[in-house]
Amino acid sequence: MGMSQSYGAADRGESLATLDRALELGITFWDTSDVYGDGHNEELVGESLRGRRDAVQLATKFSLSRDGEGRMRIDGSPENVRARCEASLRRLGVDTIDLYYQHRVDPTVPVEDTVGAMAELVQAGKVRYLGLSEASAESVRRAAAVHPITALQSEWSLWTRDLETSGVAAAAREHGIGLVPFSPLGRGFLTGAITSPDDFADDDFRKDHPRFRGEAFAANLRLVDAVRSMAEDKGVTAGQLALAWVMAQGADVVPIPGTKRVAYLEENAAAGDVELTADDLARLEQIAPPGVAEGGRYPNAGYSYGDSPAPGSDR
Repeated sequence: MGMSQSYGAADRGESLATLDRALELGITFWDTSDVYGDGHNEELVGESLRGRRDAVQLATKFSLSRDGEGRMRIDGSPENVRARCEASLRRLGVDTIDLYYQHRVDPTVPVEDTVGAMAELVQAGKVRYLGLSEASAESVRRAAAVHPITALQSEWSLWTRDLETSGVAAAAREHGIGLVPFSPLGRGFLTGAITSPDDFADDDFRKDHPRFRGEAFAANLRLVDAVRSMAEDKGVTAGQLALAWVMAQGADVVPIPGTKRVAYLEENAAAGDVELTADDLARLEQIAPPGVAEGGRYPNAGYSYGDSPAPGSDR
């Protein structure tokens, strides 16, 4: 996402070099969305994969879009499912999407209707597997009753443990659904690289997020300091420790840390070599128990853990 929006300016050459290096490092699960840069990111990924499509497991998403004023909208209608998939296939330059997510649950469309239309894409050979993102526990169960759901993508990190406390992770595991944590580095905060709100560029979306403002920023910085201190004790970076914690949450957990630079990609990849002992995990539990972060995850709470209306209800 950061190669196309939200985290300040990105360099196209560096972005493509980062994708090339990812393959060299054996990082083959790539995640994008049709809303990242309003299609730009899918085009970038498609350009990178030209001639080597089979080298990766390719995931993209639909249902979010921006209106003329930049406001986000959610559309889970069957008609939109089909239209968005065709557009993604064109931008990516592929015949089949390996994993297709509903990016956010539409509060006006029964999830059964959306997943039913997604299942038709599987039958047509346009999509191999289905996923949900930021869905509630109830939505996960209802979706899984329509068609097997392969993956659930939601935010999960040392400072965002709602996935555990909300019952969403448990619901996914009831159905054998893999967990794909996004922002496992706390939107970059857990790396320790951000020390002041002034570190954000004017076009960085984190400036508007409650956790990155005022007193919440100062309180959360203390959490990062504790993570950094422990990381120094282990001889790793704060970001590597944070990623190692996410990966230690289960064999069914595959985090997707984002970056737009080769150096950070290499640092993230090395987190796979970090081993955490039971004592390490206990110490991190003390440092970052559920609810430790100050401030909400989003300026708009409607972005997280969506529920849909019951089938047959008025929309």
